[in-house]
Amino acid sequence: MTHRVRCGSRSGYRPGFPIACLLSVAASLMGCNDGSDVSSKPPTLVHTEKARLQDRQRSATLTGDVQARVLAELSFRVSGRVTERLVDVGAHVNAGDVLARLDTNQQQADLEAAVAKVAGAETEVRVTSATFTRQNTLFAQGFTTRSTFEQAQEDLRKAQASLESAKAEVGTAKDNLSYTELRAESPGVITARNLEVGQVAQTAQSAFTLAHDGARDAVFDVYESIFFEQPETSAITLALVSDPAVTAQGRTREVAATIDPKTGTVRVKIAIDSPPAKMTLGSAVSGTVRWTPRDRIVVPWSALAVAGAAPAVWVVDPERKTVSLKPIAVDSYDTGIIVIKSGVQPGDRVVTDGGKLLSPGQIVTFSAEGAS
Repeated sequence: MTHRVRCGSRSGYRPGFPIACLLSVAASLMGCNDGSDVSSKPPTLVHTEKARLQDRQRSATLTGDVQARVLAELSFRVSGRVTERLVDVGAHVNAGDVLARLDTNQQQADLEAAVAKVAGAETEVRVTSATFTRQNTLFAQGFTTRSTFEQAQEDLRKAQASLESAKAEVGTAKDNLSYTELRAESPGVITARNLEVGQVAQTAQSAFTLAHDGARDAVFDVYESIFFEQPETSAITLALVSDPAVTAQGRTREVAATIDPKTGTVRVKIAIDSPPAKMTLGSAVSGTVRWTPRDRIVVPWSALAVAGAAPAVWVVDPERKTVSLKPIAVDSYDTGIIVIKSGVQPGDRVVTDGGKLLSPGQIVTFSAEGAS
């Protein structure tokens, strides 16, 4: 590059021109160095470590609660005004225990009417039976017509059918009277109550929710991403949140077929094998699932950089002592570390600290800790 410096004018001599000339020459020479040669910079001190494969096993711990395998909604089979409520939420009941009662006036009146109808039907059967017996005797002796005999026979059959119907109505009335008492169908715990004394309960309206004694489930609402990988085993470790020393093993019993549109979660029920006594209904429990172990490269958070929109790390060339930026695929972000799926090979020297101001091709020197 040739620089022509004009240090004066043709018209004549100007005082101080040697100094002006020197300054102009210096400025021109400084413009020749554009600073693009990275290798001319002094080596930058960084912390590094060699990438090594580690046996990594992912796990996830979620919180749910203990629920009964069978939940029954108990309701009256007849309508009426509630006169008694004998249990409340949390009460343990046995099969056949009375939970609530309705006013029995209507059902009692229906039963009395049905009993009276049976008495009338029995009287009708006696009368038609006597008539049929008489007509049968007369018909055998030839003193009555066949049509009269058959009519007496038909009347008896109708009376007998009416009696059977009246007896059935008595049975129905007795059942309706018994239905004014709401009883527990099996032993369990009352988990919900929906009626009060004086309230008019409608047929099939839920009055109590009964959690049956017996099998227990741990119920969790989990995100769909947890199903992307196959767990190591079907066993799930459960622990009581209030006392982690109380543990149990469980297995997946039921997975909801749809995702809850409000929460975006899937309901999963875990059958608890031999639940401890302290894992009572409603207890908060944590469930831990583990996936199959895999070999992965792990680096600290401080090693993370960005290449465009992708995560990356700085890798040192062992011969030239220069750095290059390598995009990586991240398997997971854990506390203080990054688990790398691909992009870095075992043995690569990764910059773990001091990479914020690096540029590709820059020469670096290692700290004592990273020199191993």
